[in-house]
Amino acid sequence: MLVRDAMSSVILTLGPAHTLRQAACLMSARRVGAAVVLDPEHSGVGILTERDILNSIGAGHDPDRESVGAHTTNNVVFCTPEATVQEAAEAMVHGGFRHLIVLEHGGPVGIVSVRDVIRCWVPVRRRTAELAGRTGGLNGPAEPAGRTA
Repeated sequence: MLVRDAMSSVILTLGPAHTLRQAACLMSARRVGAAVVLDPEHSGVGILTERDILNSIGAGHDPDRESVGAHTTNNVVFCTPEATVQEAAEAMVHGGFRHLIVLEHGGPVGIVSVRDVIRCWVPVRRRTAELAGRTGGLNGPAEPAGRTA
């Protein structure tokens, strides 16, 4: 499956002058965990995630005074719509992040998240498990996950 099939093509974009509170309100209203940051004075795209906002507030910063630009990640790893979902998942695991901006022709066309990857893989794995007769209920997995409490 390709990223094009998994990504969200509705992107929340912010400018670097937005406050973190404005960003949080917009992200909450749209129910997204990341926003693309476009700065007309600099080339490229950045990303602001819910974790960036949480870290700022946890550090005692005032979300009404802190700008998005001060908390944007600018050295963004990205993919194209033609990348596979597997490649996107590997990039996220390798980089330790949960959102990947999808670029095409130099501009953002979507975001793929860990949740999007899971949505792609769960139905396939569920059908595979059902075919093998190993379906689990809502009370837990059909097979031990290999962890102990």
